[in-house]
Amino acid sequence: MVYLMGLVTLLVFPIPVFLALYFTDGITLFDFLFPTQISIVNIVIGVLIGVAYALIANRIMKHPIFDDIPIKVDELVKSMNLTIFDSIFLSLCAGIGEELLFRVGFQHYLGVIITSILFVAIHGYLNPFNWKFSLYGLVVLPLSFLLGYGYTWYGLWFVIALHTSYDLTLFLAFKENKEELVE
Repeated sequence: MVYLMGLVTLLVFPIPVFLALYFTDGITLFDFLFPTQISIVNIVIGVLIGVAYALIANRIMKHPIFDDIPIKVDELVKSMNLTIFDSIFLSLCAGIGEELLFRVGFQHYLGVIITSILFVAIHGYLNPFNWKFSLYGLVVLPLSFLLGYGYTWYGLWFVIALHTSYDLTLFLAFKENKEELVE
């Protein structure tokens, strides 16, 4: 099931976006996947920012205010019993598939601000029925803005690296559940 979820995110999410861009703007598959040149420096910076943001978010989520949230993200991930390979696979699938969908697609039509809010909302982190869960949404909302503006300034592969490293860091932190990762 984990692999199916990952493959759907990686392979299915980008299809409607590519088709919309192809028919409305004449974007080729190559331009869709490589809208800017690949920069190793931008990828490394994206990885570093993603890891740092994940460690900060993980630390914030340990605050007692998050204790009585009905569905905690870390507990949900732990319940999936992911291996390290599973974590890497899902992180790559989400980093690539979601950024193609949101940054290359939605952001092209809706702009950075609306796309960033939509990104957090679709993940379920903005919940009008549970204000404490929405607090986590407020923790990840700046990350979503960073992804949006990062795409504009540094390109697709920067945000893929940032998103992938953020997810992978959290998956590994939740899996290990070690306090020393954030202290």
